[in-house]
Amino acid sequence: MASSLRHATFNRPHLFSERPELTDPLAQVVSLLQPDLSYAKFVEAAGCWRVRRVEDGRAFFFAGLEGTLRLEVPGQAMLLIEPGDFVLIPAAYDFTSSSIAIAPPTGLDSMPVEVRPNVFRLGDQVGDPDVRMLVGHCAFASPDAALLVSLLPSLIHARGEPRLTTLIQLAVEESRCERVGREVVLARLMEVLFIEALRSSGPHCPSGMLRGLGDERVAAAMRAIHERPAAAWDVPGLAKAAAMSRSAFFERFRRTVGMAPMEYLLHWRMVLAKRLLEEGKLSVAEIALQVGYSSASTFSVAFSRHVGVSPTIYVRQSLFGDRTASDPLLDREPISVFG
Repeated sequence: MASSLRHATFNRPHLFSERPELTDPLAQVVSLLQPDLSYAKFVEAAGCWRVRRVEDGRAFFFAGLEGTLRLEVPGQAMLLIEPGDFVLIPAAYDFTSSSIAIAPPTGLDSMPVEVRPNVFRLGDQVGDPDVRMLVGHCAFASPDAALLVSLLPSLIHARGEPRLTTLIQLAVEESRCERVGREVVLARLMEVLFIEALRSSGPHCPSGMLRGLGDERVAAAMRAIHERPAAAWDVPGLAKAAAMSRSAFFERFRRTVGMAPMEYLLHWRMVLAKRLLEEGKLSVAEIALQVGYSSASTFSVAFSRHVGVSPTIYVRQSLFGDRTASDPLLDREPISVFG
């Protein structure tokens, strides 16, 4: 069952690579992240069990198939994952999953046993499983993934979303078949699952990019920024795009997204500037024009203030793998979606 999921990494064009004109904000972020299924497995569990994972910031996901399990992430409220639930941790470092009825003594973790190709068993190895789930890593091909992940919630828990449930079922069915093109289909399904999870969480965010995209007026201004990042935007111009008065728009944008409109514009311009600098195809002066600055000097000043280093030094750090600049953005609160 699903043996090809074990290391399902694909060298293929990205879902959006043929669509450079794409300007939907969420689609742009996902396109820049380049999410891909790097590892997935089926897990069955019965009786008493616990597994603690210490990760290195990779994205981790759970898809509940049968039964209920407990998920604990430091600093967050305990979650119960039920059938049809999808949980995504965009940057996972430490979390624990366990049985809900009886948990092993503290410090005693279960060791998964591979009972069939890419199917692992936890707890009681004899009885019928009372929990089944699909778990795995979502790799981001973007060299600047940390910055882009900061645009996303720290945890997404989606429940009662029929589209997500359907995608999970399709992924399970596809993995059990030996049809031609199975790896490509699975990769596409997991990529769409990732997008659907982000899309479904928008209305439930306390604030942030996803919450802004769920507000029709605010989303209109955000789309305008993403469509024409180099335009000479100001608050009146963005308020006009949102069909609102200046004061009402400013307050609504700030409350919904968690930052002022011009601050969001600056953040997005810097995201684009970093990507262009990493590609190494344009000069600093050309990049400055593409992200809305009249000269290389004004762009360099803005970039240095925002990132902490000049564009030239940033390029040098990128080439040698010294990526220490951070950029806290938007929403980092856990999201729970209950339809």
